Amino acid sequence: MKLGRFNIHLLSDGTFTLDGGQMFGVIPKPLWEKKLEADARNRVRLALTCLLVQTGKQNVLVETGVGDKFDPKRADIYGVDHSAASLPAELKKVGVATEDVDVVINTHLHFDHCGWNTYHDGTRLVPTFPRARYFVQRGEWEHACRPTERDRASYIEQFFGVAEEQTEFLEGDAEVLPGISVEVLPGHTRHMQGVRISSEGAGAYFISDLVPTKAHLQYPWIMSFDLYPMETLENKKRLLPQLAREETLVVFPHDASTPWARLEERDGKISVLPDS
Repeated sequence: MKLGRFNIHLLSDGTFTLDGGQMFGVIPKPLWEKKLEADARNRVRLALTCLLVQTGKQNVLVETGVGDKFDPKRADIYGVDHSAASLPAELKKVGVATEDVDVVINTHLHFDHCGWNTYHDGTRLVPTFPRARYFVQRGEWEHACRPTERDRASYIEQFFGVAEEQTEFLEGDAEVLPGISVEVLPGHTRHMQGVRISSEGAGAYFISDLVPTKAHLQYPWIMSFDLYPMETLENKKRLLPQLAREETLVVFPHDASTPWARLEERDGKISVLPDS
C-alpha cells in the first residue's frame, strides 16, 4: 500500500491464543465473546501483525512477532500457529531478506512483539537482522531484563538479549527516521511506544497494545495484562480522537479480521470507519 512516498506492508507471524478473560479485563464474558469467540480452553485467537515500511532508502520493520523459540509445551499453551504465515516467509514474499532490514522498532519487549529479534543459527543465538539497528525505550529494556513477579512470564530474554549491541535505546518520544517517530504510551507497560508514520500528508499509526484489537477501541475495554490500566484509559481518550480527526490509518497488532482501519468518533465513541 502506498502511504505518501512510502510503501507499507502488513506482515504476519501467524497467530497465537491468550485467555479471553485476560484480554478483556473487567469486561464480562457475555459481552466480549460477542467480539471474539473463545475455544474450549477459554482462549481467543489473535493475530501477530508486523509492519514493514519502505521509505525508498531504508526498510523499517515494526515488531517481529512471536518467533520460533518456544518449546512444545509453551507453544501449546499459547496456541502458536505458523502454518499459514511466519515473518521471515512474509518478508521474502515482498522481496526483502533479513539482511535487507535496516531498522527494527519494538513497541515493547513482550514475547509476542520481539520473537524474531533473534534466531538460532545452529547452536548459536544471533540477531535475525544482522545489519539492522534495533530501537526500543531504555526503560522497557531495563524492565524486560528485570521484570516483576506479575509480568515475568511476558518477557523472555533470549528473544531480544543478544541483539543488545545493535540496539539503540530511546528515552522518550523521538524521531527514528524522517517520517517515522515513536511516542511513549504508558499503560500496558510503563515504556511501551506507538509508532507514527507520516509521508506527504498521509499517516499511519502502529498503536501496539494500547488497542490490541478493534474490540478494544471502547475506552473501558482494557486488558488485565496492563500494568497501569488508568494510564491506558487516559492515553486512549487522548490519542484515539486525534487519530480519528487526522484520518490516520491505525494498525492493530492482534486483530485477525481487521489488522488496520481508519477511525471515526461519534457521540464520544470511537469505532472503525465502515469503508476501512
